[in-house]
Amino acid sequence: MKQSLFKILIFLVIFILDPRQVASQIYTDYIGAGHSEGITITSSDNHSFWGWEQTASANKTLNGDGLDARLMETSRFLSQAGFGADLNYIDSISKIDFESWIDNQFEKPLPIITDSLFDIYNLSLQMHIESGGDSSSYAVDPRNQHFMYAWWQLNMTNEDLLRQRVALALSEIMVISFRDVLQDFGVALANYYDVLLKNSFGNYQDLLYEIALHPSMGVYLSHLNNPREISSQNIHPDENFAREIMQLFSIGLYDLNIDGTYRTDSDGNIIPTYDIADIKEFAKVFTGLGAGAIIENEYHEEPEFGVPKWFIDFTEPMAMYEDWHESGEKNLLNDFIIPAGQSGIEDIQMCINHLFTHDNTGPFVARRLIQSMIKSNPTPSYIARVANIFNDDGMGERGNMKAVIKAILLDEEARECNWINDISQGKLREPMQRYFHFCRAMDKTSPYDIYWNVGYGFFQNTGQAPLGSPTVFNFYLPDYQPTGPLSEQGLYAPEFQIHNSQTSIAFVNKVDNWIDWGVLMNTWETIGTSVYLNKSELIPLAKDPQVLVNRLDILFTHGNLSPEVRIIIENALTEITYENLWDYYLEYRVNMALYLFMMSPDYAIQK
Repeated sequence: MKQSLFKILIFLVIFILDPRQVASQIYTDYIGAGHSEGITITSSDNHSFWGWEQTASANKTLNGDGLDARLMETSRFLSQAGFGADLNYIDSISKIDFESWIDNQFEKPLPIITDSLFDIYNLSLQMHIESGGDSSSYAVDPRNQHFMYAWWQLNMTNEDLLRQRVALALSEIMVISFRDVLQDFGVALANYYDVLLKNSFGNYQDLLYEIALHPSMGVYLSHLNNPREISSQNIHPDENFAREIMQLFSIGLYDLNIDGTYRTDSDGNIIPTYDIADIKEFAKVFTGLGAGAIIENEYHEEPEFGVPKWFIDFTEPMAMYEDWHESGEKNLLNDFIIPAGQSGIEDIQMCINHLFTHDNTGPFVARRLIQSMIKSNPTPSYIARVANIFNDDGMGERGNMKAVIKAILLDEEARECNWINDISQGKLREPMQRYFHFCRAMDKTSPYDIYWNVGYGFFQNTGQAPLGSPTVFNFYLPDYQPTGPLSEQGLYAPEFQIHNSQTSIAFVNKVDNWIDWGVLMNTWETIGTSVYLNKSELIPLAKDPQVLVNRLDILFTHGNLSPEVRIIIENALTEITYENLWDYYLEYRVNMALYLFMMSPDYAIQK
């Protein structure tokens, strides 16, 4: 069927002016969004700029080609559900619905970062020897840098974007860190991260149980080799893990409603969830745990209670040593009692279930995950919707992480455009997520086809790296309110706690280094293993500043680049011409555009 554009426009005008048509149905199948089958469009000119392959052909007026809205929407979604993506991946995902993508992500194979750690350690040792080094001068086992190499290799080459994003969010809730007692325990870091990866799509109760028994957590929060009460020797159970599993991992400090708001007593006071007496009772539960296995060593033939961290096999859960476990009755919250005489593992299982089924856990976990992935100030109704899914996924299962993740990502506050300009919408991207995003979105070149990164310079400048928190309270607190307009309006902005004169300027300086020097990632290995920024695909686009800015808007700001910032960037690019920089002017335009995008508030704030 052949129709003229004039006839189509007349039809549209009549359709719009007819109130019966307007009121009868909301149409999603309309001309201009790709629904132009059977229609031929002719025009006097199919325009093309000199030097460009692209053509503004007549049929594009109706078929939707060239419209970026779906790409922008997809890019925004992938920045929430992952660490961003390059244009090819954004384009491929834009052709399917987001729920299908999530379901597909649930089926991606589970990576084992511990296996990668040993492979990378062995390869780096081989590189050391091949470059003239001696094996005796190299680390005898995997260290911090090898964990970082493995983490970056996995996250720059993987397809399980969603699992990795959720695991990082969990790592900032159930914190361990290489900054203190786990420094240079590479296997401990990697295997703990494997627990987070495995349970990202599992059940939250299983996650609580596995981290409670993981030797990395046992070392970090000191319930490894935690003894029962021996009053005559002034020995008492360590209370560290007992406190944090409540405060940080499950129920929080105060009683919550399903929507995350505080419950109050008859006098209007918020109600603490526990007190010091409760902590002491919980501490009794986590006694008697020691090494589940040991590495080969000359001091201990078999695992036993009291074996220190240097001899522990961190790939095996801690074991219960009943002689060192507090066997008596434990009085927990809300008059819940763990009876005397059970095994230590049974006590722990009952305790974990007690916290897991607590009314607070659903809204507590919901808020923390929403804050990490979507926005700093979710509405109470958003928290309630996710918390209800945590409590019951619709099939009678509590704590189903797949259902929780889907509820978070597909909620109206995460997806609908009318929320973007709401005052409560958005969050500051923490520095390391801006770094991850930049590296995922940009083309990269590696001489050895490896993507290792020690990230030490970035860590020194911003204080951030995976599993690099300064305390068990993460890099920042979920209730942090910077002084000024945000706190005056009662809004939270957790990431602003680490946004200061040092980290903000340091991040911009790191961006300048990535772009000008071209080195995105580097290592401590003697053979050159740096990963370089590849700008070749962007350079031709720089012939027209608007085209280049549009491309970067898709990749980094997801269509949210403000008119003010757009004008600043385009004007800056226009000033860079062939006359003042000769053949290098297009590359300099790309450099300037990337630099200004990375330091812009439109990129720093995820909407």
